[in-house]
Amino acid sequence: MADEKKPTTKKADAAKASGEKAEAKKAAKKDDAKAAKAKGSKPAAKKEPKKAAAKKETSPKAKGKDKKAAKKPAAKKEPAKKAAPKAPAAPPLVKASARYVRIAPRKARLIADQVRGMHIESARALLQFSPRGAAHPIHKLINSAAANAENNHDLIGDEMRIASITVDEGPTLRRYRPRAMGRATPINKRTSHIRVALTPAED
Repeated sequence: MADEKKPTTKKADAAKASGEKAEAKKAAKKDDAKAAKAKGSKPAAKKEPKKAAAKKETSPKAKGKDKKAAKKPAAKKEPAKKAAPKAPAAPPLVKASARYVRIAPRKARLIADQVRGMHIESARALLQFSPRGAAHPIHKLINSAAANAENNHDLIGDEMRIASITVDEGPTLRRYRPRAMGRATPINKRTSHIRVALTPAED
């Protein structure tokens, strides 16, 4: 019997062609996958700094600062406080001093204690008629303080009061007196520093 040839149809040819196309597509996909793997093995250097910058921006310290800034309320403007009423000014003190007065401080204090706190006119009257030697320098010092009040502070000198008067000890001058049998007796000549302060008299 002769060999029987199988009938070939158009459908069989189309199936074969479609199979060949599918195999070609699979081979192309494999080649693309290999190329993609080869590219993926290289380190991505450009993307890392962006990530680092993102980490820095979202660090806990930066978040804490942002939270603190958000918590702080805006400073409120306080209303201007009214100025407190000023206290009345203290009465002025007019001062004068006499240094190295050749009188013992113990003797000068007796007169200073008498005139302390007195009106200036009464003190002048007392010192003018006092028999003690310290009255004269203290009288001159009180007149000097009254003149300072008139010239320097525009006050009336005759309407002042002796606010304070102090007598301090100054340097002592050492002297000697010859005595019998070649001896020498010391003599101490003491000095005083006197200070006076006047204030306006209260009516």
